[in-house]
Amino acid sequence: MRSLLSHLKYVAAVLLVLSLPTLAAQPPKPTTFYAADNQNIQYTGRIDFSDVKKPRCWAPGAYFTARFAGPSCAVVVNDEMLWGKHNYLEVVVDGKLSRLLLTGKENTVTVAENLPGQVHTLTVCKNTESNIGYLEFVGLHCAQLLPPAARPTRRIEFIGNSITCGTGSDESVVPCGKGQWQDQHNAYQAYGPTTARALSAEWQLTAVSGIGLMHSCCDLPLVMPQVYDKINLRENLLPWDFRRYQPDLVTVCLGQNDGVQDSAAFCRNYLSFLQKLRRHYPKAQLVCLTSPMADARLTTVLQRYLTSVVAQANATGDAGVHKFFFSRSYTSGCDSHPSLAEHQLIAAELIAYLKSSLGW
Repeated sequence: MRSLLSHLKYVAAVLLVLSLPTLAAQPPKPTTFYAADNQNIQYTGRIDFSDVKKPRCWAPGAYFTARFAGPSCAVVVNDEMLWGKHNYLEVVVDGKLSRLLLTGKENTVTVAENLPGQVHTLTVCKNTESNIGYLEFVGLHCAQLLPPAARPTRRIEFIGNSITCGTGSDESVVPCGKGQWQDQHNAYQAYGPTTARALSAEWQLTAVSGIGLMHSCCDLPLVMPQVYDKINLRENLLPWDFRRYQPDLVTVCLGQNDGVQDSAAFCRNYLSFLQKLRRHYPKAQLVCLTSPMADARLTTVLQRYLTSVVAQANATGDAGVHKFFFSRSYTSGCDSHPSLAEHQLIAAELIAYLKSSLGW
């Protein structure tokens, strides 16, 4: 009898266990692939849409935004792998930042998983600059791609060199002197995008490391007035349609790579460049910046040059040209570039000026 009771208890226990909800992992909720030309994906920056299924960008800071439902999302991105090097992405999901290094020519990157809640926001930004090659956005996988939020009503364009690119700023993964040149790039957290986000504006970075107004460094055979109207600035290729992005504000941060030049020649070239910008941007405010990594001598020279340039522009009837001088030099990042913390300080200076002087 005791054996029979024991057997019945065992059977009852088995039946009880079988009746309980399973604790095993459930299969993931199925996702849908949304191609890059889906109208719910918003792109910003100098991007080549010759192949709408694979929009291609070279410029640092080019980005797309999307809203999606579901607990996960994966982004499909192609990397040119120029020189065999990989691009970095900045991925922002619901305000949380991640900096990711691509690992192949074709990449499917899980950017979010096991998310709580229903609706999520995504930004994917090219953190590395033109000389590391292009990115192609192919699409994304998620449960449901949703209509995008309204775009910001204001736009800013930041014209410059390696400082504006965010070169040498980010040692969070690879310290200075280690890894490869692009391992410290972070365009998303550079002063320009930081300024734009603080002012609820879109941004576009028209910037190339080493470039100058009339003299570039590092054997770069181009200067900004030659290439500012291209999508691929580094190679002076693919005309840019300025109608695609009409900024309310343009900052120009050039002169670091020029060094001390003949004052008449520099001012003449600078004024000519501003006039070219004005033809494309008839309504924009144009702000001429000193270099935030210049030494004392170059800073003094740039202040004098820009004062003259702005005065000449204003005298010819363009009241929308302004100047702003940074309060000090920021050089604690790699190769004497600004660090991430210093980019925040540079942005804070610029934001304060734009609010107080231009009413932003």
